Amino acid sequence: MNKMNVAVIGCGYWGPNIIRNFSQLSNCQVKYCGDLDFQKLGRMKKLYPSIETTSTLDTILQDDAIEAVAIVTPISTHYEIARQCLEHKKHVLIEKPITASADQALSLIRLSEKNNRVLMVGHTFEYTAAVNKVKEAVESGELGDICYIYSERLNLGLFQPDYNVIWDLAPHDISIILYVMNDYPVSVNAQGKAHYKKNIEDVAVVTLNFSNGGVAFLHVSWLDPCKVRRTTFVGTKKMLVYDDINTNEKIKVYDKGVEAPPYYDTYAEFHFSYRYGDIYTPRINEYEPLRQECEHFLDCITNHKIPQSDGYSGLRIVSILEAANQSLRNRGAEVILDTEVANFKRKVA
Repeated sequence: MNKMNVAVIGCGYWGPNIIRNFSQLSNCQVKYCGDLDFQKLGRMKKLYPSIETTSTLDTILQDDAIEAVAIVTPISTHYEIARQCLEHKKHVLIEKPITASADQALSLIRLSEKNNRVLMVGHTFEYTAAVNKVKEAVESGELGDICYIYSERLNLGLFQPDYNVIWDLAPHDISIILYVMNDYPVSVNAQGKAHYKKNIEDVAVVTLNFSNGGVAFLHVSWLDPCKVRRTTFVGTKKMLVYDDINTNEKIKVYDKGVEAPPYYDTYAEFHFSYRYGDIYTPRINEYEPLRQECEHFLDCITNHKIPQSDGYSGLRIVSILEAANQSLRNRGAEVILDTEVANFKRKVA
């Protein structure tokens, strides 16, 4: 079986994980890893002696044997590297968020379609067993109508030098919410504070408002004493908590709720009815989501499929991030989103 030649650009925090997963797949081989830091390249060479290392993008671009490139570099570099890869007819997997602006994302999408190349974004949580179990619970109607969603992604660090905590952490939770709910918000509000570097907010709260009256609150922070990765879905029938840090019980479903009386004549007759039922943990068949993501990328290339987290998925999230930033600069003012973005889809793989 012919193996697909893949190059990975960026060997910092996340790049080695991408290299490891591609290297473990039987239908591909990592031919190159690229980075500007020779120490990082040296470390990868020791781990994977067969991989060629390079500090020059042209080395990868000019090699016709390279069919696909994974880009795991700072956000500000995503667009230019991806643009050149697509122009050289290479399929592209790019780490979240896809680009630093919606205009850049749309430009990459158009280029990928013109050259008939796969453009996929690393929204890794969409490939996790837990998130797909949450999606199953919501779509089955088990939770009833979703009243609101509250997500927390908190930690002490890691501070980024050129973009704020919303751009760093919120893409994870936005992708989870949009994927699970299969919906796109109509507007965004955001408030935050920069404590250490001007205009680089290290704590923020983002509100996503949906057309059906639903709402999602996202709390993200680089300045919290506890590491938290938790999302709560409050439904009219049941409530669900997804805790990504909990290794044994990532999901708990609470048979709890509140009901108002259907009618009443006086205030004295008005009483809420509270339900306190069982709490249970559904079984999850765990697997490594990053491996699933890498396998999906190769499958889309080989079998001409549209990726689950395609370029349009990346565009939708970047549009929300831009709106959140705009709201931040305007003291939390509501920013209306272009809901047509939700309908953009690639017609042909």
